[in-house]
Amino acid sequence: MKTSACHRFAPLDTSRRSFLRNAGCGFGALAFHTLAAEIASAANTAYPSVGRPHFEPKAKRVIFLFMHGGVSQVDSFDYKPRLTKEDGNPLPFEGLSNLDATKDGAQGKILGTPWSFRQTGQSGNWVSDLWPHVGEHIDDLCFIKSMHTKGTSHGQAVCMLHTGTDNLVRPSMGAWVSYGLGTENRDLPAFVSITPPRGHGGPRNYGSAFLPAEHQATAIGHSGMKTKDATIRYLGHREGDSSRLQQRQLAFLQDLNRDHLERSHQDAQIEGVIQSYELAYRMQGVAPELLDLSGEPGYIQDLYGIGTDETDDFGRRCLMARRFSEAGVRFVQASTAYVWDQHGNLRKGHEKNALAVDKPIAGLLTDLKQRGLMEDTLVVWGTEFGRTPIVQGSNGRDHNPAGFTIWMAGAGVKAGLSFGETDDYGYYAVSDKVHMHDLHATILHLLGINHEHLTYRYAGRDFRLTDVYGEVVKGVLA
Repeated sequence: MKTSACHRFAPLDTSRRSFLRNAGCGFGALAFHTLAAEIASAANTAYPSVGRPHFEPKAKRVIFLFMHGGVSQVDSFDYKPRLTKEDGNPLPFEGLSNLDATKDGAQGKILGTPWSFRQTGQSGNWVSDLWPHVGEHIDDLCFIKSMHTKGTSHGQAVCMLHTGTDNLVRPSMGAWVSYGLGTENRDLPAFVSITPPRGHGGPRNYGSAFLPAEHQATAIGHSGMKTKDATIRYLGHREGDSSRLQQRQLAFLQDLNRDHLERSHQDAQIEGVIQSYELAYRMQGVAPELLDLSGEPGYIQDLYGIGTDETDDFGRRCLMARRFSEAGVRFVQASTAYVWDQHGNLRKGHEKNALAVDKPIAGLLTDLKQRGLMEDTLVVWGTEFGRTPIVQGSNGRDHNPAGFTIWMAGAGVKAGLSFGETDDYGYYAVSDKVHMHDLHATILHLLGINHEHLTYRYAGRDFRLTDVYGEVVKGVLA
């Protein structure tokens, strides 16, 4: 028996979108897209992704200052007088086996710090001569001197700091914050990374991994370039294109994207790309002004060290971070280049690096305070790991993930506090130890998020920034 030819036809696509696109020469689809845009705009509240915070937040936003390479804690904020007294002596205990031995297997020799330390402020916290400007804010800072992490290599430790894992592709801290809280300004992303690291994980350190693509950072340049030359790629108009033409081009492209989204059964990554295009279009009216620092008063630029050769670059990053935060970006990261890795020439390298960032960081803290932004902004200063108290070569220090220092300032943390301790040589965290998972849990807590409840289901299980670990460090909470 012959089969009727009409039986070979597939059923018509009768989805709502297809019907509206084909009916009335497409005017139905035009009306639908307009209505959908209005609904999306109305729904884009301060917390569009997961909902409002789990509890009342202390901080609305985070500025994360990343010192790439490994700042030496025993030469900065963790004063250990025994290093100077016992300079040149063998370390009196076993250190990390692959880091502390010389080539002939002998125990490593202690290296005293080249810098003087002083107690300052009402808190009496210690600071070295490397940080004269930051030292003026010592009573605003909350130190955690008992940090420890996983990974003795930069790649491991950098990814651990940014994503909570040392070897897997996972969403970055800023992406989790974006997913959990969204942005305060619908014309700007929730997460901006200013000159992010190019190496040691690269885009993984500010990516969204399996979270929807909208939650990855909007990157401004990269850490290997001058900040004054940094831009947001693909944001501007093509030369010769009118605004009206660009609107038509974007509308056509988004219509194709939405068709693809429908055929893919609402794939979250495609939806993220669609939202990213729409955000980029809205950003064109806002972001260029934020990137242009020329309108800032001279005294503000001087405060950040802009215009001075040594401090101009990082000063621009810090001022840009303040401007984006003030405009409603939820998580802003500003990174140095990979410069803090002094396996040799410790004194020369650390002095050069600290000179470049000390005044800009102090300027940022001053500016946030005078604008009333410190009350609901959390500033986090951190590095992937510290350095050993023993010498490497003739005048350097090796990596030390077993004990190092970070500090926080602003919303929700105890000002002037020194929390946790390393041993007498600054090698191992020994008191009130804080793992990287604990730090992440604490940052989320200050934003009003329970780190155990901020999850995303992927590959058959629920994931979170802190994996299955992490405790809020209650001792640092105000």
